[in-house]
Amino acid sequence: MAFPSDLEIARGAKLKPIQDIAGEMGLPAHLLEPYGRDVMKVGLGAIDELVDAPRAKYVLVSAITPTPLGEGKTTTTVGLGQGFKHLGHRATVAIRQPSMGPTLGIKGGAAGGGYSQVVPMELLNLHLTGDMHAVTAAHNLLAAMVDNHLHQGNALGLDVGEITWRRVLDMNDRSLRNIVVGLGAKADGVTRQTGFDITAASEVMAALALTTGLADLRERLGRIVVGYTTGGEPVTAEQLDTAGAMTVLLREAIKPNIMQTLENTPVLVHCGPFGNIATGNSSVVADLIGLRTGDYLVTEAGFGADMGAERFFNIKCRVSGEAPDAAVLVATVRALKAHSGKFRIVAGRPLPEDLLAENPDDVHAGAANLRKQIENIRMHGVSPVVAINAFPGDFASEHAVIREIAEEMGARVAVSTHFSDGGAGAVELAEAVAEAAEEKSEFQLLYPSSAPLREKIETIATRVYGADGVSYSPAARRQLDRFERNGFGELPICMAKTHLSISSDPSLLGAPTGWTLPVREVRASVGAGFVYPICGDMRTMPGLGASPAATRIDLDADGEIVGLS
Repeated sequence: MAFPSDLEIARGAKLKPIQDIAGEMGLPAHLLEPYGRDVMKVGLGAIDELVDAPRAKYVLVSAITPTPLGEGKTTTTVGLGQGFKHLGHRATVAIRQPSMGPTLGIKGGAAGGGYSQVVPMELLNLHLTGDMHAVTAAHNLLAAMVDNHLHQGNALGLDVGEITWRRVLDMNDRSLRNIVVGLGAKADGVTRQTGFDITAASEVMAALALTTGLADLRERLGRIVVGYTTGGEPVTAEQLDTAGAMTVLLREAIKPNIMQTLENTPVLVHCGPFGNIATGNSSVVADLIGLRTGDYLVTEAGFGADMGAERFFNIKCRVSGEAPDAAVLVATVRALKAHSGKFRIVAGRPLPEDLLAENPDDVHAGAANLRKQIENIRMHGVSPVVAINAFPGDFASEHAVIREIAEEMGARVAVSTHFSDGGAGAVELAEAVAEAAEEKSEFQLLYPSSAPLREKIETIATRVYGADGVSYSPAARRQLDRFERNGFGELPICMAKTHLSISSDPSLLGAPTGWTLPVREVRASVGAGFVYPICGDMRTMPGLGASPAATRIDLDADGEIVGLS
């Protein structure tokens, strides 16, 4: 019998009334705002009202360097949250909201999978409560105000060639990457080149994810730099008198969304910052609330531990003041075999037949990546637990190799079958995480805020990525000098690089050594609160593939959604 699709499994879920889920979290009714039958928003007053409640153990879910197919971090996060319930513990899960661009493109949704899903999965993957649209509107309001300022005489002296603020859209559309605006008559605006990014890449999204409250968000939005004058001075949203209206548009979006898993574990869904050029983590406010609603808060960070986890530690925790108690490192047989360099995995195509054959030696050959990512968790003083995300075609001999490698590194390890078995399949993992979370926390940031920008960049490159050093293009040197002069030097670093390698070169697998990190450009997300060096070719507006998921999504005769994955 064929394994049911994610949508079929989700449709069979027995959901509890969402107010009951919120009640189990200890959230008072006056802070809850229903959005239909299956979602609620929770007001930020919960942060203060729950401050005296016991603090949950804070668990991060990260991964080894993934293949283009992903290794199941969201599914593991959901499965672990459900697994704690089987041990008699109360857990809350915190995840990002999926972007509709990837959902309708090649990646599919991000609600988990199999029997470890957030439901209703259609609602989560398509619009939810409109937060993405609010971010899009706030971002594009600022873009419109920039162009209007130019049209009305440019009193601030913006250099048209130095305007950095683009527009955004929550859709994959390569044709919008580079455009010209203001064509037509003089009344149609100033002609200039600009472009679109995907909404998840918006600095407004990053600011929303890192804010601690409405007043803080207002300040962050005011600090957004839209471009520079001919004299090199930054021009901000505050100077354009736009930050207040942007905050008004985000007044509801700042509130986290409450949903549930297939097994009725509470889930906070909030924000969806891009994983390549932003933090790739769900919001600070969701975590501050979730940390007071149970015994464990399980959250995830995008891509491998060198990316999402490093940013979780050094950006998100720096803002929130919270320290994680344990970290899960998701590993799969297929990813470790891919890191052997013997196989080529392409999203949208079947896995190579040789990769699916039993071969423990191929797993051993890719072990360097697992070892390095365990080290990356450990250097922040956090106890790692390796979660072997088991696939139906795996072999016990291959799982044994992963266990051997993890134990050699002194890490706890557990096989988890949460995809096929739900929470019951994650009990061993939950037990290992509970043990790790009881160890005394020695969490530490990788660098102080006071360190110069170049020192921060080089610390990440050499310690986390294993590079020999960093090379800067002439443009990057000028940009770093400008940022230091403009007072941005104390901001943390959010490195923009490929997620398919610990290095900046997606073709380098495992844990490469003997290479130099090339920084070709540096940008500042001053409102969000970080500087991001660009190392390689980063696409901030994805394109659609030859067979987008949108071609398979439709309504059946009963008006039900079909084809969503």
